Amino acid sequence: MERERRLRRSQDIVRALKQGRSLATPFLVLRSAANGLPMTRFGFVVSRRVGGAVVRNRVKRRLREVARRTPVQEGWDLVFIAREPAASADYRGLEAAMGSLLRRARLLSPSSQEHSER
Repeated sequence: MERERRLRRSQDIVRALKQGRSLATPFLVLRSAANGLPMTRFGFVVSRRVGGAVVRNRVKRRLREVARRTPVQEGWDLVFIAREPAASADYRGLEAAMGSLLRRARLLSPSSQEHSER
C-alpha cells in the first residue's frame, strides 16, 4: 500500500476514531469518517491483546494487503481495529471480514460488485 494512502499521524487516527461511524465483525471493527481529500486513507490498529509482535505484524500485513486489493470509494479515512480472534484468522477470513464491513458501510466502489460476487 502506498505511503500516502496510510493514516500515519496520530491526530488523523484519533479524529477518525472519535468522529467516525462504527461497524464490527468478530475479527474487525471499522471506524469510517469523511476526510475531504481526493483519496481514501487507511489506518490499522492491532493491540497487544491480539498477540505478540510477530502475530500483530502478520495481522497488519494481511490487512494492508486486503485493503490494497479492495476497491473503495475515495474521500474517506478508514481505521480497522483488529479484535483478538483476528490472530487466528487466515487471509481469506480477514478479507471476508473487511469486505463485509465495507459493504455494510457502503464504501465499496461500484466496480467492486463483480469482485465481491466471486
